[in-house]
Amino acid sequence: MSAPNSSGRYFEDFRLGQTLSSPARTVTEADIVAFAALSGDWNAIHTDAEYAATTPYGQRIAHGLLGLSIASGLAVRAGLIEGTVRAFLGLEYKFKAPIFAGDTIAFQAEVARLRAVPSMGGGVVTLKVRVVNQRAETVQEGEWTLLIEMRPAA
Repeated sequence: MSAPNSSGRYFEDFRLGQTLSSPARTVTEADIVAFAALSGDWNAIHTDAEYAATTPYGQRIAHGLLGLSIASGLAVRAGLIEGTVRAFLGLEYKFKAPIFAGDTIAFQAEVARLRAVPSMGGGVVTLKVRVVNQRAETVQEGEWTLLIEMRPAA
């Protein structure tokens, strides 16, 4: 059963090779601090400006998992999976480049595989995902495997 007022796509709405994208979102210093508090990851590369200045990045960077979390939220915001995703089954993911406070990132994906699983009320959708910054540089990429609800019978 889908969530009330779901706006996400159903399994039947996905096509092999289809490309999907989201609006962009700027990562803020507040996002980084809030994620450090939420996750308990106070690693100095994320939270200590003096230390971070001595690293190859020259400044604090966002947590890689913060970028992944924002990408997931952008997929919802784009109307791809809101209320229709039943499970995030897995991922293979690479953190390719840093995300800095002030970077604006967006989610891009291509539908790589589809497999109906009627016994689970949906189908498995595998997306080749890229997160790009404002300079169109890929900062994260990989595959997400999701269980997406099938369209309800009329």
